[in-house]
Amino acid sequence: MIEILSSMSGSVWKIEVKENDVVEEGDVLVILESMKMEIPIESTHSGVVSAIKTSEGEFVQEGDVLVQITTD
Repeated sequence: MIEILSSMSGSVWKIEVKENDVVEEGDVLVILESMKMEIPIESTHSGVVSAIKTSEGEFVQEGDVLVQITTD
């Protein structure tokens, strides 16, 4: 299981995936908003989204788990 972490503090502006989606390395999973900038959070591995640990509008801290991915 791979955990995708927030790279900075900010609000979750948009979640681009759903549970059970197949993702490739480099796919945008979540977009954070901080200081009027949009920061895409990309997948570090290919696999299947097993859990989304945040919701749109939620404020997250650097290092918080956003998405979990199951790899083969």
